[in-house]
Formats: sequence, C-alpha cells, structure tokens
Amino acid sequence: MYNKRSIGARFEQIADKYLTEQGYVILDHNFQCRTGEIDIIAKESGYLVFIEVKFRSSTVKGLPQEAIDMRKIIKISRTALYYMLKKHISDDTPCRFDVVHILDKDISIIKNAFEAIL
Repeated sequence: MYNKRSIGARFEQIADKYLTEQGYVILDHNFQCRTGEIDIIAKESGYLVFIEVKFRSSTVKGLPQEAIDMRKIIKISRTALYYMLKKHISDDTPCRFDVVHILDKDISIIKNAFEAIL
C-alpha cells in the first residue's frame, strides 16, 4: 500500500536524477519549516533554484503544474526566504523557482515557473 508521502518521495527521486542529468547540483531535499516545504533545492547556471515536483498519472485532474496555486506559491516563497536566512545566503543571490512536472512517464522542467510572493 502506497501513501501520498511514499509516492511523492518516489517521484522526487525521479526528478532528482533528471535534474542532475540536466546539470543541476542538488543541495537539499524536502526542506521544511513552519511556513511550508520545498521539495528540492539546487544550483544551476549561477542560480539558487527552489524546485517543486508535481506528478499526475493522467490529465483527468489537470496538468501537474496546475496544482501550484497562489497559496502554494506564497508558502514556497516564504519557505525559500527562511531557507536563505537559515543558511546565511545573501539576499542578492540570484534565485528562481522551477517546477518539475511528471505526467505518467514524461518529465520536464519549467524554469522560472513563478515569481516569489511574500
């Protein structure tokens, strides 16, 4: 029996491998604090990248990336800010928010998928 957490972990591993193949250097996984969680934190092309992983087995409930609503963007943004504070990362560090979306067996990245909202 699979629960949401184990399914999510499996697809985050798939995303992790894919990102590494694309040149990302993975720094952290499942960073959590009171404001939320960020699936993967990496470096790529001089950017600190906060990555949300979304999976759907079909489009019946919409595309994976459509599951990221305004509420989720705010939570990710606040969690990213806390990560930077906790890790003593300068606020002038170039950052972006990417989404890895997995639809059945297809995987791709949306770079700079959204802007931070605090």
